Amino acid sequence: MIDVYLFSGFLGSGKTSLLRNVIQQLKAENKKPAVFMNEFGDLPIDSNEVKGDIPLKELLDGCICCSGAEKTEAQLQGLLIENKDIDAILIETTGAAHPVEALDAVYSPLFAERLQVKGIITVVDSKLWLDRDQLSPRIRALFMEQIKHAHILLANKSDLLTEEELAQVTFELGHFNENAPIIQTVNGKLSFEYIEKTLQKPKKKTTEQIVTGAGLPLSSKLMTFTKSVEMEAFEEWVKSLPDTVYRMKGFVPVKGTKNPYLFQYAYGMVNWMPEYIEMEPRLVIIGEDIEDIQY
Repeated sequence: MIDVYLFSGFLGSGKTSLLRNVIQQLKAENKKPAVFMNEFGDLPIDSNEVKGDIPLKELLDGCICCSGAEKTEAQLQGLLIENKDIDAILIETTGAAHPVEALDAVYSPLFAERLQVKGIITVVDSKLWLDRDQLSPRIRALFMEQIKHAHILLANKSDLLTEEELAQVTFELGHFNENAPIIQTVNGKLSFEYIEKTLQKPKKKTTEQIVTGAGLPLSSKLMTFTKSVEMEAFEEWVKSLPDTVYRMKGFVPVKGTKNPYLFQYAYGMVNWMPEYIEMEPRLVIIGEDIEDIQY
């Protein structure tokens, strides 16, 4: 499995600086990273920071978490096909991306068994945090969601604050997200060794399910099926799941049909679509406290 690190954060927080620093550290260790960058406009401004010897895919003029989800899947699949020897994939989301939906876009059931999302590293503009009440309610909600679902938080631009302000930022971020360690940074400088150790998770030796991010605020689980299910009974099982299950998508084998159905779940709604080619029967679940979920 290829380790995937998702860099999240609001516009101008310093995600590209963090990405550039991590790339340099990986290259110094003779590792080969690949990069997927999501830019909201139609010009590759931030991706110009990535040098030509790094495998790079881009999603321009769209968000990884909404209209660009299918393009994201295609670009990541191309990255895997074209580069057989990469050690890690670094994904920089647009500042407008919701972390749950970004993870949903990354976890296509077509290649979920090949990728292991180690975690979400969210870069926080420390000064913007202090001024967050000046944001519109909708933008502030997105800003807070990005912080809430982080596995590691960078209190970036710490050099622009006084000691008292920095202490306030650190205290408040820790209160808002009690699970993520908070690192005070300047220009997104953080040891990749620290990221690796912090996000290290035990690997489960099983062919039935793969859990990534176990014990962290937001995690994913890949379920496989050994037999077909009754559609109605499966929907009843889905409805019985806790509210901490945010997303499901994949291919579910249904009794009486030749090929598995494409199944999607979000915001309490389920959707079935027939498939006309044979797909691997597997389902990706995204949420919190999902390790023990079984069908």
